[in-house]
Amino acid sequence: MASLPGPFALGAANLGNLYAPMSDEQAHAVLEAAWDSGIRYFDTAPHYGLGLSERRLGAFLAGKPRAEFVVSTKAGRLLVPDPAGAGRLDEANQFAVPADHRRVWDFSADGVRRSLDDSLTRLGLDSVDVVYLHDPEEYDLDPALASGLPALAGLRDEGVVRAVGVGSKSVAALAAAARSGIADLLMVAGRFTLLDQSALDEVLPECRARSIGVAAASVFNSGLLATPEPAGRYDYAAAPPDVLVTAREIAAVCAEFGVDLPTAALHFPLRDPAVRAVVAGAATPEEVRQNARRLAATVPAELWTTLRDKGLIRA
Repeated sequence: MASLPGPFALGAANLGNLYAPMSDEQAHAVLEAAWDSGIRYFDTAPHYGLGLSERRLGAFLAGKPRAEFVVSTKAGRLLVPDPAGAGRLDEANQFAVPADHRRVWDFSADGVRRSLDDSLTRLGLDSVDVVYLHDPEEYDLDPALASGLPALAGLRDEGVVRAVGVGSKSVAALAAAARSGIADLLMVAGRFTLLDQSALDEVLPECRARSIGVAAASVFNSGLLATPEPAGRYDYAAAPPDVLVTAREIAAVCAEFGVDLPTAALHFPLRDPAVRAVVAGAATPEEVRQNARRLAATVPAELWTTLRDKGLIRA
């Protein structure tokens, strides 16, 4: 399964209270706006809010026909009860949820299967469509891939999942997964955007050569590209001054063509034939609707040529 219902997918990290709390009602409204906008691919993970994202997504999808949507989740971090953390928030991981569980790395075959079983319970589903190994480079890349990818392949061969791969912001992890001969899909997080095209070196060429589909995630690089005037985080931290300057230069060129920066950021990855969908999160229903409108807009080809000629994006 290298195809995805695209071109727009909802990343559900916000549903796990990423950066700020969100009520169940707000989460439902975001998901309803996504569904009404035609989004049928939803990406989540145990990591997002210590399972809160999966629970909220599952509660919403319980009222939708199973054949009409695609869900991906991730494996690599098991959630283990930690009663001692119940009185504090999971601020170390930037989620505004009680830290009543802790994440335990486990890329073994048993760990991957247990992770999926736990995710299915939280989602209230009998199956998910895609499972990605989540951030294997943050554990130990080679051992994680050596055990985790064959474990996912086994689940795929059993028909438990339809497609497997790796979700990461590490080009080394993504390239190794592409070369493994196992991955059907890769979730490339923040490495094929207007500000970072490092996936062009190895990852995307490998994907094209091997017919591996790509879901381009974090296309706003954690928020810096999410508004017409660049502001906010870059890769989950404060934006470095030089990156902010480049983002402003790109925004100025976009404005010359009557295109706002977020629209260009959403459209940019879809120019590569390996990219099947862009994955963007949202904290409000209006953000979902606005991004859907942006993806429906037309972006002149001359914009990309001009950005390239000015050295602001790679060829």
